[in-house]
Parts: sequence; structure tokens; C-alpha cells
Amino acid sequence: MHSLQQAELEVLYVDKFLIAVNKPSGLLSVPGRGDLAHDSVTQRAQQHFADTKVVHRLDMATSGILLFARGLDAQRALSHQFEQRKVRKEYVAVVDGLMTDDAGEINAPLIADWPQRPKQKVDFENGKPSITHYQVLARDTSQATTRVALTPVTGRSHQLRVHLSWMGHPILGDALYATHAQVKRAPRLLLHARFIEIEHPSHHEPLALSCEVPF
Repeated sequence: MHSLQQAELEVLYVDKFLIAVNKPSGLLSVPGRGDLAHDSVTQRAQQHFADTKVVHRLDMATSGILLFARGLDAQRALSHQFEQRKVRKEYVAVVDGLMTDDAGEINAPLIADWPQRPKQKVDFENGKPSITHYQVLARDTSQATTRVALTPVTGRSHQLRVHLSWMGHPILGDALYATHAQVKRAPRLLLHARFIEIEHPSHHEPLALSCEVPF
């Protein structure tokens, strides 16, 4: 595997058109505001690949596969796939409580919770359509937790975190949408982007990438 600055960034795939890295939890996807917020996956990637372009993001607390384009043409092609919902993504989370159903769909529209930015909230009157499919992978009855695979149909900000919290099963370690006790049950947000499939921007064949879950 290739490695980027401080040996923290594992490159899962690289060619002339795109880069996929394993983003660690706690690192910004793109530079933030202020002197302390400049370190990011994008900045580190650009130090090694000057033509790195952003096509999507992961929350700072989320780990897993983060995809970048190389050059403007690849950026346009990949961004179009994200906009048209042609990208297949799967996440794994560990949530509080034992989920009742083995699989299902969460269909709950989301909108920014302006008084509590950057939080989002479910709003059936004004929210944007937001759909997540889920499948239970394992239940730990001794810990009262559930390991679940999540496939977002839409890509709203904080979608998976809000949907699970709204269901009554917040992700462990979620400082925005879980209780203090649920946050303290994990050393980090237990949400990881483990799989992505795109159409390669050059030869147009499917490209599937996976990344081991670290928890």
C-alpha cells in the first residue's frame, strides 16, 4: 500500500484518473476554517498528487473510503455519478440498542437544524427526500448493541447519523446525535465507509473498492 504524510493515509487505489484513500476518523476531508483546520485528507493527497480534486466528503468523525479525481475531466465525470446517484456505497456502524428488524428502509426527509448548526434533523414538511437501506449484521445482547450495514440512496449531510438516531438507535460515539452515555460507549464515532463502486471515468468499467472496518 502507498502511504501519505505521517503514514496516516492509506491509499487503496491510484491511477491517472482517480485516488481512493482510507480516511482515518478525526481528520477533515477538506480544509476547514482557521489555522488549526488546514490539515485534511485533500491537502495531504495534493502534496503527493498535485491534480487531486474533491468529488465527495466524509464527516470528520467517519472513517473509510474517500474518493478523489485526478484532473478536471475526471472530477466532472465522477461528480456527475454522485449527483445522479449512480455510485454504490456501503457503510458499517455499531448502534445503541438491539434493532428489531433484520433489514429495512429509513425514509425520513432531512433539513438543516439552523439553531443547532451543523446538526440536521428530520422534517416531513420541509426536508429533502432522504432514504437509507439497512441490514443487521450482528446483535450483541450482552452489550445491547447492533452492528448494521447501511446503504444510503440519497447523500444528505449527516444522513446515516440522523436516520439511526431518529430510529432510536444512535451510532455509538456520535457527539452530535447520541446521548452523553452513548458517546462515552465508544472511543470514536463507530461509522465506517467500507465499500464503494463507481464507473471508471476513463474505460467506463465498474470499479469496486473495499476497506476493512477498524472496529
